[in-house]
This record gives sequence, structure tokens and C-alpha cells, in this order.
Amino acid sequence: MSSNALFFHHPQAARYKFYDDHPFDPIRYELTLDLLKDSGALKDENIEMPAIEVTDQLLQLVHRPDYVEAVKQLSNAANWTSDESLANQYGMHTEDTPYFEGIHEAAAAIVSGSVAAADAVMSGRTLHAYHMAGGLHHAFPDRAAGFCVYNDAAIAIQRIRDMYGARVLYIDTDVHHGDGVQWSFYDNPDICTYSIHETGKFLFPGTGFAYEKGLDKGFGACFNVPMEPYTEDDSWLESFNTTIRKVIRHFKPDVIVSQHGCDAHAYDPLSHIHCSMRIYKEMPAIIHELAHSFTEGRWIALGGGGYDLWRVVPRAWSLVWLEMTDHPLLSSLDGKALPAPWVHRWQDSSPFLLPRRWLDDTSAFPAMPRREQIRAQNRHVQEIVIQDL
Repeated sequence: MSSNALFFHHPQAARYKFYDDHPFDPIRYELTLDLLKDSGALKDENIEMPAIEVTDQLLQLVHRPDYVEAVKQLSNAANWTSDESLANQYGMHTEDTPYFEGIHEAAAAIVSGSVAAADAVMSGRTLHAYHMAGGLHHAFPDRAAGFCVYNDAAIAIQRIRDMYGARVLYIDTDVHHGDGVQWSFYDNPDICTYSIHETGKFLFPGTGFAYEKGLDKGFGACFNVPMEPYTEDDSWLESFNTTIRKVIRHFKPDVIVSQHGCDAHAYDPLSHIHCSMRIYKEMPAIIHELAHSFTEGRWIALGGGGYDLWRVVPRAWSLVWLEMTDHPLLSSLDGKALPAPWVHRWQDSSPFLLPRRWLDDTSAFPAMPRREQIRAQNRHVQEIVIQDL
């Protein structure tokens, strides 16, 4: 197993919880950590507590000062009776992203982990770093959105630019378009944003079309690969593999920052894509290969979305770490059982029958109508994305 990877996790990330029935539930961190430990892929002593102090100056690499101050005010329950208008102004009075006590501290803990992972790679401490609680890609400089308060990915990327002068390729595989990161760097020629996602014609945030290519000097450093609803593994992976290889050869980055939202799975309740665990094994493998081919191995991986908390997220996020560390499990995943202690520990808490294997038996998935039409439309999008590369 490679020793060239570090795993970052801040225990305060568990405080990032909006309300009891909210889709974004930090129990997914505990589930994933337990699965990795029961698989022999991670030990408590190998989990690094981020040592980054999250100052206003750090947050303001991306966010406006007035927004940071608003989050701080709304983090204190004593202010709530008088600050509903403030919450409305900054996107924190919605069902998706409501303010809660301690919101600033919890969101800052997530920023700390992503920045620590970026610093570890860029300083040469390690080749790869993983922060699964990161990837809150919908937050904007001046407002919260889509379950995201501080955009840890964008902050880490801007810090890489400021401190190390590196060209950054951001790869977003969440089923929702990585809009907050894209718009933060839309005019920056040294930060390339790539997002593969369900088309915004049908899914939040309603953006991420192939014609969104950047602005001014940043034109040509933004790539979007919108997939048709009910896209399956073969078409998703064909689109990803074809386009990301063209993009990285064209852009020639110094480092990859990847976001591994796992909500394109057929079980996810918040999207319409029909993929299996196979894509969450193969996409990290492609990114890993590209990092060693193009960026001297420099690779920072973050988590992201994923709302089937029990059957999908723990497996998908564990697979990122297994790939990053070249774990022996990877060579025998087909038909490989999940650790029995993990299944037994969590089954009574789960509303679903937990999977017994790492990968899905897709023969049990219902057949998708219009498969060939979906594949043809996705290939058309591929052609648009790479036509000038």
C-alpha cells in the first residue's frame, strides 16, 4: 500500500447538520470511517486532524467580508430573533440551507480540512490527500446555496494559486453542477473547472451547460459535460473518460483537485441518473492515473454530495481512499463482500437493507428505456465539449 497519501478529518464537521430530516446528514462521515476501518484500510492513528486556523482572511479568499460576518452572526442563537432579514439576504433562510447554531464553526472546520489537504500536497508532504467532508461546491462569494455555506473547494484552490502559483484542474463528479466553484473562477485562465453532472434542464442548480466555457481571459478554461436523465454506467464513463483526458492534455495543470459527490447512483433520491457503484470505482482510478501522468502525482480529493447515506455514500467514498492508497482490496472487488462487522453494526439503524458487497449487481436494476437515445445525446455533448481541443 502506498504511503504517499494522507487522510484528513475534522471531528467538528459532524456539527454541520441543518435539521433532523435534512438530506445532508453527517452520519455519512461516521459510516464511511467505520467501513474503512473494518476493511483494514484506515486506522485511527492515520487520520490527521487539520491544523489550519480558519481566519477571516482565509475565508475571504473567496467569500465577501459582509457574507462571512453574516454567517458568524447567524451562528449565534442569541441573534436569531432579529436576524431573519440577514438570513434572507445571504441565502440562509431556505429549506435547503437554513442557518443553525454553530453554523460558522462547523463550516469553518470543513474549510480547515480541505485547505490542510491542499497544503500537504503542495508543500510536498505527500503526493495525495483526501478530505471526504469537503466539496461543498454550491456556496457563492456572497451567499449560501444547495446545502453549502463556505466553498471549501474554491478556498483551497485560491490558496494553491496564491501560495504556490500552480495551475489547478478542478474535476467535479457530483451529479449536481459545480456552480459555485465554476463562477468563482470563470475569468481565471490558470484555474480550469470541469464538471460532469445531470443536465441543468432537469436538476438543481439549473446551470452547467456545454456552452458555459469561461469569460474574458478565462474563456476556454471551463468545461461542462451535462448528462441526460437515466444515463447508465457505460455512457457516463465513456463521457467522463473521453472528455477529461482531452481537457487535461489541453490545460496541462500542476495539480488536480477532485470533488467526489456520489449522487449519480441509481439509489440517490435527489437525482435521475441511473449509475451503479462501478463509476465510483473507475472515476477515481482514472483521476489517479492522470495525476501521475500530468501533475507528478499531485492530487487532492474531496467528498461532496450523496444522499443515499447508507447504501451508497460509505462505499463510494471508501473507494476513493482505496484507490488513492493502491489498497490490495481494489484488485478483488468484484463479488467481494463488505466487512460483516460493519453490516451488523449499522443494519438496525438503516432504513434499507444494507448492501453485502462492494459493487452492485446491476442485473437487479430495472432496464432503462431510451438507452440508445440517451447514449446518442451524451455523445453529442462529448463532441461539443472537445470540439476545440
